[in-house]
Amino acid sequence: MKIVLIITCLGMGGAQRQVSDLADEFIKMGHRVLLLSLNDDILVKPKSNKVELAALKMLKTPMGFIKAYWQARRLIKHFNPDVVHSHMVHANLFARLLRLSANMPKLICTAHSSYEGGSSRMFAYRVTDRLCDLSTNVSQEAVDISVKRGAMHASRIIAMPNGIDNARFTFNPSSRASLRTKLQLADNTPLILAVGRFTEAKDYPNLLTAFSLLPSELRHVQLAIIGIGEDQANIEELVVQLNLTPRVHFLGLQRNVHEWMSAADLFVLSSAWEGFGLVVAEAMACERVVVATDCGGVKEVLGECGILVPPKNSDTLAGALTNALTLNINDSRLLGMKAKKHIQEKYSLSVIAKEWLELYQ
Repeated sequence: MKIVLIITCLGMGGAQRQVSDLADEFIKMGHRVLLLSLNDDILVKPKSNKVELAALKMLKTPMGFIKAYWQARRLIKHFNPDVVHSHMVHANLFARLLRLSANMPKLICTAHSSYEGGSSRMFAYRVTDRLCDLSTNVSQEAVDISVKRGAMHASRIIAMPNGIDNARFTFNPSSRASLRTKLQLADNTPLILAVGRFTEAKDYPNLLTAFSLLPSELRHVQLAIIGIGEDQANIEELVVQLNLTPRVHFLGLQRNVHEWMSAADLFVLSSAWEGFGLVVAEAMACERVVVATDCGGVKEVLGECGILVPPKNSDTLAGALTNALTLNINDSRLLGMKAKKHIQEKYSLSVIAKEWLELYQ
């Protein structure tokens, strides 16, 4: 099968990593893949050099759109796909308009968040809905929100979860030792890890406030954050204001997130909103204890294998972190093993890729 994947960008993010992983998985399964990025922000990409990758370098101008449109049309005409699968709001709308003039036997549009933008984007989704064969989102809650906001009819969208590469996301003792040495941490010093862009959605002020509220007997606990983004300067300033500078490590963009999962004892997600919560599933696959906010599909992913708290409530988050950090070693290990089994059974990348191929038929 010849598959075209279109995504808004290949910057840092769960959607970008998921699309790259799917491209690699499709190649392993013997299919041909063309991956188009609307812009040239390529920080994440497939590992396989068999994936045909093109950046359209679309500028945010009418002429930029027209140029990218015709370039994409030429690439798709030459590739002659069996299916086109777009990801994220801009690529979804772009692909729908592209179908007016390009050969697309089937078009599937996937959103990766419970919040895809304001009323104008929902209107754009609604008026172009019939240009695609099916829409999906990464959790049932996100699907329900899309329908409630009028983006499409309930009969034309389904929930389709992300998949986890269990071969990559697994606990690695040697990675744990080397990365903790890099941070100059003893093995018995608790380390909390957070992963995500510095944006409003990730609500790092919630996390940092909760971290500052940990009881005195847990003031030796360290926090590492992997991410970049427009709010980073504000977050760094908040760390100073809360007197957390010696205990918070900003790691920037890291391509070995799976190894940092092993270095941590506890993974935390403090988001105000999410689609799926891919990093939660990745942490669970690495047998980490997880504390996460109840947003998007996180509840579906976490199940009974972690601690769920309401969003935007630093006091409750602090209490959950305290409970997780004071678990005895045996309970912590059992919870981690239960989490890994849950991910392997429900969210394996190979299983999800096969489910996509069934939809592509």
